[in-house]
Amino acid sequence: MKNHLLHAAVVATLTTTAGLALAEAPFSFDATPGKLPKDVLPVQYLAHIVPDIEANTFRGDETVEIEVRKQTSTLMLNADNLDIDAATLSGKGISILKLVPSVDRQQQTVTFNLAQPLQPGRYKLALQFRGLINREPRGMFHMNYKVAGADKKMIGTTMEPSDARRLLPSWDEPSFRAKFKLSIDVPATFSAYSNTPVDKQQALPDGKKRVSFAATPKMPSYLVVLVAGELERVAAKQDGVEIGVVTTAGKQESATLPLADAKQVLHYYNNYFGVPYPLPKLDLIAVPGGFNGAMENWGGIVYNEAALLVDPKRSPVPVKKGTFMVNSHEIAHQWFGNLVTMAWWDNLWLNEGFASWMSTKAMDHFHPEWRPYLDAIAEREYVLNLDARKTTHPIQTRIDNEAQAANAFDAITYQKGEAFLRMLEAYLGEDSFRRGIRSYMAKHQYSNTTSQDLWNALEAASGKPVGKLASDWTLQAGFPLVKVEQACVDGKRRVTLSQEVFRLDEPATDKRVWNVPVQVGTVNGKAGYTLLSTPSATVTQANCDGALVVDPYSVGFFRVQYDPQSFQALAAQAPKLPDPTRLKLLTDTWAMVSDGRMQLDSYLNLVSQYRDEQRLAVWESIAGNLGNLYQLSRGEPQQALIGKFIIGFAKPKFRELGWDEKQGEPTEDKRLRALLATALARAGDEEAIREAKTRFARYLEDPSSVSPSMLDFVIGTAGRYADAATYDALTRRALETTSGEERNRFGRALMSAQDPALAARTLQLALSPQLPPHLASVIVPGVAREHLDLAWKFAVDHRDQLLKNLDAMSSNRAFAEVVSASNRAADADMMENYVRQNFGPDALVEAQRVGNGVRIRAAQKARLLPQAGAALK
Repeated sequence: MKNHLLHAAVVATLTTTAGLALAEAPFSFDATPGKLPKDVLPVQYLAHIVPDIEANTFRGDETVEIEVRKQTSTLMLNADNLDIDAATLSGKGISILKLVPSVDRQQQTVTFNLAQPLQPGRYKLALQFRGLINREPRGMFHMNYKVAGADKKMIGTTMEPSDARRLLPSWDEPSFRAKFKLSIDVPATFSAYSNTPVDKQQALPDGKKRVSFAATPKMPSYLVVLVAGELERVAAKQDGVEIGVVTTAGKQESATLPLADAKQVLHYYNNYFGVPYPLPKLDLIAVPGGFNGAMENWGGIVYNEAALLVDPKRSPVPVKKGTFMVNSHEIAHQWFGNLVTMAWWDNLWLNEGFASWMSTKAMDHFHPEWRPYLDAIAEREYVLNLDARKTTHPIQTRIDNEAQAANAFDAITYQKGEAFLRMLEAYLGEDSFRRGIRSYMAKHQYSNTTSQDLWNALEAASGKPVGKLASDWTLQAGFPLVKVEQACVDGKRRVTLSQEVFRLDEPATDKRVWNVPVQVGTVNGKAGYTLLSTPSATVTQANCDGALVVDPYSVGFFRVQYDPQSFQALAAQAPKLPDPTRLKLLTDTWAMVSDGRMQLDSYLNLVSQYRDEQRLAVWESIAGNLGNLYQLSRGEPQQALIGKFIIGFAKPKFRELGWDEKQGEPTEDKRLRALLATALARAGDEEAIREAKTRFARYLEDPSSVSPSMLDFVIGTAGRYADAATYDALTRRALETTSGEERNRFGRALMSAQDPALAARTLQLALSPQLPPHLASVIVPGVAREHLDLAWKFAVDHRDQLLKNLDAMSSNRAFAEVVSASNRAADADMMENYVRQNFGPDALVEAQRVGNGVRIRAAQKARLLPQAGAALK
């Protein structure tokens, strides 16, 4: 059977008729879900890998010390795409037994049936096996790259959520913690890296060498890492830990800033968590392709190099900010996820939500000039819009199998998890929150937890009912709309707060409520908390002075809708509002317009007061919403009116900034110049398009002629409006560059080409062996944003070629993402039908989520374009 996991202690979502969520229990190993029996535990793996790098295969042998907890006649562990050549069992009281493997490829297990029951105690299971070095990032994979024009090849691993079983037969579920002592044979010119330092190296007679690593702490199998190639390393010490940045040859200069960042962040986290980083070394390993993002392997984090390395001379601030965010996120995982690990994948948010929350906190500490909390408010809009749909899911949702575990790595887990923690921290207070986190870390280090373990720690530290409040937000899908009405009675302001489920697609049929921590105050005045736990409640202020504001710091994961009088009072002074209040007023107003609760002209009138706006995050919000409106109107008569409005709105501020950087100007102004120039070009402004083409021609002659902050505008706009010669120039650079950052920049430009003939050429790049395979998952949906029909046909025609390059997390989403930017309901129907016929049920879940978003945009188009026509004439 397929979905037969044990769920004795798993949360249930929305299980009562009232829509209340059931709490879960603290961690219990025996009650934790999983496919594997709990009567046998791995204690330590002693594993040796011999890769054949030319043939893309490997062979291995391992001896696993196991503990039998109770009498059993079977041993079951995970293996996927492995051939088991030999197996023996030895231990006290038994002779060496030869075992016959029974492999279930669908369940990804191997079982050994014993003639006599095995009594409790310690034994050794010895295995010999063979497997593949994949092109796609699953288990062990290979990467081809160039150094000074010469072809090179290296190998690496990525195991999360369930691909360690492709390298080692193992108990590949997160609650089965064990030590790993690894060794690998590699060419003599290679360096090899794993979770722990090299214990010894020895030369082999065949021109290779054997690299053996020290034993790891007890950890889940998905954190195992092995990387080998012709690599360089630069290192420094921090708090007694050696931190290294590992790159392919010639890129050490780009490791300087990430190394400095990692030193700062490690020290900061040691202090914040109160439990120091426990390993002797931490390597940040930059690989030239193979997968997107990064993986937090304990002691050996692997990054796509574009997510880590920074060119000190040419990388713009968004790249530096992005690499800091990824770096600090992955280092946070060394505590949240590695030192303390979620019990099962339904609690993945304990890893990912916390790492996201912690990385924003670290950025605010070290780079307040980047205004990360203001950015987080703007970025939160994406997940708020996802979570306002019937196809959403709770932060903590039931996971029944490996494919569903892969689906859990989404914006709800990461971004809603982060946003909820920000709200909870603000309500409990930073000091109480930190005390709770420290207690949680100290108590559960080298073990596993459920959310309830965290709630218990935070409740003890704060004295507030954290468990009751938190379960509303983690076990229920969606979020509330908080409606605000006020009246002045006898000189006192009476504020009525009410809550209802906020939805963008169709009205919710249930009447759920949340425990909502709401701050109520006045503009530039004091604000106090009330816990809105009923459908409606009243708050009384001592007087009626000042403009009423709810959630002034925008820490709440909810929408706010003011009564008309209160809205107008805030809107009238919008330019003078504090940054978070000003931004939240904008984002909530757009949400009300998107949902049909307000008319479009309300937003346009509000936006008109932001012409002199200084904050980049506010401009990004405005540009994003107006840009979406422009895209909705593509091919419709209203598009010209909307484009004219965008140009007229953005141009005065852009002219104030000018085309060229000024000596000593703030970084925020440099980034705003690029944002506005891009918005103008996409809205069809001829001056911006012409200037981009002129600067691109200069760039081809002298790349230093374009400032780092304007690179994305110049190259992106040149690609969008490219002719054949420009396209050829971009393609050459995309294929020739050895920089992941540059390859991504040129690639985005190629994907945005408006000319259908050029777009068709870009699609062919998805199959090119010259590009890293992970780009295949990006190129087709990227082209589809402008040429959906063309991209869809290409995806269908080349389905098998595209899918073979994708990891577990990408394959379920691949075809849904092709239509993800559409606003035609027919596209959603087409995509869902195709996925239903050609993929499994877990892929269909993703397809229906994307299809729901497409239908929402189609409804918004039908509603908003007539309003735009009337408002902008």
